[in-house]
Amino acid sequence: MEPIIGSWEANMDHALTRSPIDVCSSRGEDAVVLGNLGVVRVLKVNAGQDVQVREGDLCLLMPFGRLDRFEYAELAYAYDCPGTIGLLAERTKLDVRLLLRLPDDTAYSLPQWAAYGRYFTAWDNWQKAYGCWRTQVADDDPANHLVFGWGGGVAFAELMLAKRAGFRVAMAAGSEERVAFLRENGITPVDRRRFPDLSLPTRQERTDRDRHQRRRTSVADFLDVVKNLSDGYGVAILVDNIGEPLYDVTLSALAREGVVTTCGWKAGMRLSHLRGAESIARHIHVNTHVWRLPDSPGIRDFMEAEGWIAPEGSDVVYDFDRVPELADDYANGRIGSYFPMYRVNPL
Repeated sequence: MEPIIGSWEANMDHALTRSPIDVCSSRGEDAVVLGNLGVVRVLKVNAGQDVQVREGDLCLLMPFGRLDRFEYAELAYAYDCPGTIGLLAERTKLDVRLLLRLPDDTAYSLPQWAAYGRYFTAWDNWQKAYGCWRTQVADDDPANHLVFGWGGGVAFAELMLAKRAGFRVAMAAGSEERVAFLRENGITPVDRRRFPDLSLPTRQERTDRDRHQRRRTSVADFLDVVKNLSDGYGVAILVDNIGEPLYDVTLSALAREGVVTTCGWKAGMRLSHLRGAESIARHIHVNTHVWRLPDSPGIRDFMEAEGWIAPEGSDVVYDFDRVPELADDYANGRIGSYFPMYRVNPL
């Protein structure tokens, strides 16, 4: 197959920074070719195989390396799974079970489809988080409850599902472009710039008493916003794909019987909380990774039928020779879009 357009993901940034793991060392390989989500074209299918794809088909690459017995991912393709080659190679071979054909005569563009990884991940995480919330809040109207998101494209996709389910939805954003984008899509934007010291102090700042006081002010101001958006109750379901720097704020913002849900850890994996306080508040913690491989066709079909897909024109696409620039822009927060892409081969 040959890649057409790939999606730049947080796991690629993690691989380049060799944190939280060094994928080369983990795989026992000197070099790793990244890129595990994107649209590809089938060039040749091994003779004699009974498969659902044909030469010339456009397909989505499913990022599954090693599966567990229930067909969830244990290792990710072109990340921590040894022997897998990603979409930053201009041609490669792979197991046909990892290819999912695009719908015939799809109404959507290839850049819109190339963002599917954020949507498939959001689908799985939302189903689990919402299901857990309903085990404790069985019949109350979602319109009485707030779903809030930290993060990027996955959180955005998840909030669009929450909005469809009838919840109030709000999301933090740190630029005029993203604030406007959220508002255009029916999500209440919470301008992160209003709370400049919301994140935990860095190691170098820990002895700075003024920095701690500024953080207390930012946290209090942020929680006031949450209180106003939720009629004083707090967040019913909070999508936190950031991690350590905001985790204590996440827990403080949660309503009783609230759910904190995550499928990413952009800024830190190691978390701590008071178990007794979380138990007394009946907070449920949901952690998911990727999705279940057999669920893929159903998610794809829902996206096509319902238009739950990256909005037209919301992506930004870098040519293949600008991938190093894309990596640097992503790492330094210079990309306004939630859906950064790279184009490998022409359509």
